[in-house]
Order: sequence, then C-alpha cells, then structure tokens
Amino acid sequence: MSAAAAQHPTAADAGGGASILRQPKQVWAVAFACVIAFMGIGLVDPILPAIADKLHATPAETELLFTSYLFITGLAMLVTSWISSRIGVKRTLLAGLLLIVVFALLAALSQNVEAVIGFRAGWGLGNALFISTALATIVGAASGGASSAIILYEAALGLGIAVGPLLGGLLGSLSWRGPFFGTSALMAIGFIAIVVLLSKDDAQPVRSRLSAPIRALRDPALGTLSAAALFYNIGFFVLLAYTPFPLRMDALSLGLVFFCWGVAVAITSVWVAPILTARLRRTTVLSIVLPGLAMDLLIAGLIIRSQTGLVACVIVGGLLLGVLNTVFTESVMEATELPRSVASSAYSAVRFLGGAAAPPLAAIVADAFFPSVAYYAGAASVLISAAIVISNRGRLSRADGLLESALEEAEAVGVGDAS
Repeated sequence: MSAAAAQHPTAADAGGGASILRQPKQVWAVAFACVIAFMGIGLVDPILPAIADKLHATPAETELLFTSYLFITGLAMLVTSWISSRIGVKRTLLAGLLLIVVFALLAALSQNVEAVIGFRAGWGLGNALFISTALATIVGAASGGASSAIILYEAALGLGIAVGPLLGGLLGSLSWRGPFFGTSALMAIGFIAIVVLLSKDDAQPVRSRLSAPIRALRDPALGTLSAAALFYNIGFFVLLAYTPFPLRMDALSLGLVFFCWGVAVAITSVWVAPILTARLRRTTVLSIVLPGLAMDLLIAGLIIRSQTGLVACVIVGGLLLGVLNTVFTESVMEATELPRSVASSAYSAVRFLGGAAAPPLAAIVADAFFPSVAYYAGAASVLISAAIVISNRGRLSRADGLLESALEEAEAVGVGDAS
C-alpha cells in the first residue's frame, strides 16, 4: 500500500462536506470564537500606516504591534496545556477571551504607541490561552475525525484572517481606534457563546507537567516540524505585516486587499489542501508549496514598485499559505503519540515566535538597505523551512502515514496467514 493510499481515507473524510458541517454545538461555539480570535492577527494591518501617522511612530515601532502580540502568544503557548490541565478547558477558553476583551479595549483607549504595544502583549496572552486550547477542543470534540476537525479549525482561521483586515479597514477609515473597540465587542459575544454553548468539563482533566511542551520539542518529528514552521512563519508575516507600507494605500483599500488574501487562505485550506494530501504525502506537499511561497516573496521584492503586481503577490501568497497552514497543522497532529494539547502548545509556541521576529526585522532591513530586501529575507527563510522538511523526511514518516501503512500491511499478512 502506498503512502498516498494510506492517507486517502483520512483526506477524503476531511474533504467531505457532511462530516465537517455536522458538528456538536460546542464545536461551533469554539469555531465561532476562533474566527473572532484570528481576526486579531490581521486586524491592525490596514491601520499600521494610520497608527504610525497619528501616534508619530516609525514603521519599525509600529511593527512591534505584531511582535509584542506574537511574542507573548508564543511564550504563553508553552504553559497553556499546563493551565488547561488544572482549571479545565472551558475556564481556560473563557480566561483567554476575557483577557482579549479587556486588552483590546485598553488598546483602543491608549494615547501613545508604547501603550498600544504593551496592551497588544496582554492581548497575546489571552490569544495563547484561547487558541491552543481551542484547537485541542475542536480536534477532540468534532465528528468526522481529526482531519475534518483541522479543516474546520483552518476554515475558522482563514475566515478570521479574511474578515479581520476588512473590519480593520472599515473601522480604521473612521479612526485607528475603531478596530480595537470592534474586536473587544466581538470577543465579548464570543465569551457569551462559550458560556452558553460549551458544556462543563465532564471529567477531571489529566494534569500535564509545566515542562511538557518544552520536553515535547525533543521528539524528532515535532522538533523538525516546529523548526520548519518557525522559518515558514517569518515569510508569512513578512508578507502580512510589512506589505501595507510599500502598498501605500488608505485603510479601507488595505482592508479589501487583505480580505481577498484571507479568502484565498480559507479557500485553499478547506478545499485544496485535502485534495493534495489525498494524492501526495504531506511532506511532498510541503516540499512543493514552500518553494512556491519563496518564489512569490522573491517576485514581490522584484516588483515592489508596482502596486498592482504587489497586490497579486499578496493574493497568490494567500493561496499558498492556506495549503501550508493546513498541512503543517495536520502533520503536527499526526506526527507523534504526544497528547494533542501538548503537541499543539509546543508547535504553536515556536511558530508564533518566528512570526514575532519577522515584522520589525523586515522594517529594519528595509530601512537599512532598500525595501525589497525584506521580501528577499522572507524568501530565504521559507527556503530554509523547505530544506528542513526535505532533509528530514525520514523523521516525518508518521505524518506521511507510512507507519500506519506498514501496520495495515502487517495486519493483512497476519489475517492471510491465519486463514
């Protein structure tokens, strides 16, 4: 049996619309809150130039709105499984949502860029508590298997990333404070949805060690995927966080551009990724699409003075990112026997730290040399990610379904010998 054949049933299940749509109410409650949480990633994109102008900040200082948010999110991911194993999933989700409501509101009321940067860090803490717990919750409670759950999670991510910039652009055209007020209000709605629709944790949670996510990174497969994701996310956030500056558009126009980008992410994460993984090994998909993203970033650097060309690169990048997000997440969930909450926390921590480094570094190298260098650096980082995957395919056999394939063949031989 080939690896592709071994993966085929899972991918087919993931692609089945019925299995994805027929979900328990608690899954839909968490998915809805996920959409709002992921809006926070791209929400500030359209208002970065406006914040720089109104609060008299440099592009590098403004990019710290991404860095503080992602850096604290990444660090906090290392303890989220420990927290949720002690207070329960529902309380962890609610604590995360409440923190986002409070810190988004405080950011909206800020009078200088330093305060906004600080409150975005608090927002990142809430985001970490919510996101890693939400993924484990959806995977554990969704019908249709782990792959269907991951597709649903990635659909929420894509929708949130799409709506975030659009809402940011619409509200940001009125005031740079508008998107922060809007997020606080929407997260309050998400909080109420979780309170009403998510049932109380039935069983006493199994307590995990505080060091579990760090120890988990010693696992060869998880460590490899986390390292690859770190460099991949540098390219991801160069495209997302740096591009508003060379595009030189108003907040609403930027919102529309990144809305199209987010729709592209959602389309390929939900529909294209399952088709590819039904026919190819996951590592093969990563080995093909990662160089494609590097090429997209390289072209963006070469045509940076063309507004139309840069917009096209953003949307094409979204199509590629949707595939990569889904395949990376599926690979992490399937690559080890570690508890999914621990694997998710460890992997998410590393990839968010990569995303945290990218925005200010992109602005700094662009200022030190010339604007295109930011895209060239992003392309180089994505190529490093591809090299990590390609050179370590042996460690990722479980993510490719090869171990399951060998087991199935052994069982078939055993049945044949017994008959």
